Amino acid sequence: MSTTCPLLPRAPQPRAPCSLDITGLVGFLPSRRALCREQMDVGNLSTVTQFVLMGLSDLPEVRYPLFVVFAVIYQITLAGNGAILLALGMERKLHTPMYYLLANLSLLDIFCPSATVPKMLHNLLSGENSISFLGCAVQLYFLVALAGSEVFLLAVMAYDRYVAICFPLRYALIMTKVRCVQLVCGTWAAGFLNSLLHTVSTFRLSFCKSNLVNQYYCDIPQVVALSCSSTYMAEMLVLVIGGMLGISAFLTTLVSYVYIICTILRIQSTEGKRRAFSTCASHLLVVCLFYGTTIFTYIRPSSSQHSPARDRLISMLYGVITPMLNPLIYSLRNSEVKGALTRVLCGGARSRQAEH
Repeated sequence: MSTTCPLLPRAPQPRAPCSLDITGLVGFLPSRRALCREQMDVGNLSTVTQFVLMGLSDLPEVRYPLFVVFAVIYQITLAGNGAILLALGMERKLHTPMYYLLANLSLLDIFCPSATVPKMLHNLLSGENSISFLGCAVQLYFLVALAGSEVFLLAVMAYDRYVAICFPLRYALIMTKVRCVQLVCGTWAAGFLNSLLHTVSTFRLSFCKSNLVNQYYCDIPQVVALSCSSTYMAEMLVLVIGGMLGISAFLTTLVSYVYIICTILRIQSTEGKRRAFSTCASHLLVVCLFYGTTIFTYIRPSSSQHSPARDRLISMLYGVITPMLNPLIYSLRNSEVKGALTRVLCGGARSRQAEH
């Protein structure tokens, strides 16, 4: 015989935290299911402590030939830009705003490939493609900072040529040493602050899908693609902040050269046109090479037929080939730089002969 009174309420029975109470309100069911699902997902997440970078080729037998090729390219890049810096530093008549800006471009062309190429060469030689979470963040930060600084610096160099050709009598008053230093410091500061914003927003994401980066270095699109959390804010920052800064720098460069070309076309003498064009021809070639490789690397139709391995090789145009070609363009197209390089190199050779 039961001792419990049927008229008294029974004590509530304990329930599992994620059990569904079908006797409760119907409107409460979705939130309970969502809570269960969220708890299960959190339990399945694993924290990514390192990333795996894709190699330049899927064929292991080409690792060593690729290592030799890109090691040579990297050495040429360092030697060429280093020679430009040495020539500009030792030739006093080249201590002008134009060549001060060129020296900063050579510095960027040394630093930018140095953010990715040494790690790539190590991976090719060792066959180990992993990179730590912190290492990936540092690499992405410096890569974006240096690339952004170069975009801004090219715009400043275009403005410098615009003032020199369109307002030659006022050039010394406008492009003073102080203003030139301020513009250069602004380009570096803008590049590094912009990169800090994007790096923080990228690595605050949760990574649980995979740790395989579809590139030979850490870049924003490839890292964001691995996130399992909402990437809306990171993508909007790239689109809005990065887009506004990049478009502003591009328009500054474009408008400057539109005015430069219009001014050159109004010059009557052929010799005057040739001399005016020669002062900006090298920079115009560098601008076309930089933006051409950037557009070809990042702005291509998604429907185009291309393999991931081909994409990685194409990105070499932007990250490795362009910094190597820039000193060649300036040394071949600019007679003053060519003369300074000749005097520095020949002077060094003569001094070594005198020592022997």
